[in-house]
Order: sequence, then structure tokens, then C-alpha cells
Amino acid sequence: MNPVMDAMLARRSIRKYKADAVPKELIDQIVTAGTYAASARGHQSTIILAVTNRALRDRLSEMNRKIGGWEDGFDPFYGAPAVLVVLAEKDWANRVYDGSLVMGNLMLAAHTLGLGSCWIHRAKEEFESEEGKALLAELGITGEYEGIGHCVLGYPDEQPTPAPRKENFVFYAD
Repeated sequence: MNPVMDAMLARRSIRKYKADAVPKELIDQIVTAGTYAASARGHQSTIILAVTNRALRDRLSEMNRKIGGWEDGFDPFYGAPAVLVVLAEKDWANRVYDGSLVMGNLMLAAHTLGLGSCWIHRAKEEFESEEGKALLAELGITGEYEGIGHCVLGYPDEQPTPAPRKENFVFYAD
């Protein structure tokens, strides 16, 4: 099989990470892969917020925890040291589709570089909140954006096995 197919079949969501920082060179490669995701009409409505600053990462995690309704101390980012937040122009009709393709590229690229990743939801709610809007403004990000997802990254501290594929997953109409 070719290496792209191998990576697609082997990648799994990781929910336990080592504390080791992810080198900027690897983050840059992953982000580049995200910027090459297909987008409707070539519009490129998405942006990626690469978070490696621990205080900011923890702030996002806490916002996410509150939205999810979990108890104090729970980390919805599973200890991952880096977070790539995908946002898309709020008025672009294809924002969720475009952002989802970016997320897929980020996760696949991370896997090929020996890193684990997981798509964490609730970015929409985070960046619709006053705190989320203020955070973007603090970072100099202007415009109206909708949060699509968080791609948490780090060195895996687990090796999940794939679940069997369900029956009747594919229907052919020859």
C-alpha cells in the first residue's frame, strides 16, 4: 500500500499525552499541511491559531471544560502540550466543511510526523463567548470567526487499536 493510505489507516485519536513539548519545526510542518487543505471555491476562509504557550493552552482548556460541564481539574485536551485551533470566517457558507478539511490534514500530518492528535469540539462555543472574542482581539486577530475545532497535539502516551469497521459501511451503485 502507499504511504498516504498507510497513514490514513493507522492514525488514531490520542487521549493521553506525554508532557514533552512539540518542537516548533514539527508544528510548522503540520500547520503547513493544514493550509493546503481543499477549500470551497479556493476561498481559504480558515485560519489556524497555533498555541504552545502553556498559560494560553490552559486558558483554552478551562474554557472548554466549563462549556462541556466537567468537574474542576478535568483537562478536555488530555494533557496535550500544543493546540491548533481552526477558525473560519463566520459569514462563509462552507466554513464548517473547509475547517473540517483543515482539521483532517492537521491530524494526518501529525501522525506522519510521529505525533498524536485528537479533534476536540466546543471551539464554536468558545469563540462565540465574550471571553473567546476578547482572546482573539488580545492576539490581534480581527474579523468575525467561528471556531471549528481544536487539534490537540503531542507525543502519544498510549497506542489505541482500531475498532473493527462496521458492516454495510459502503454501498456501491454500479
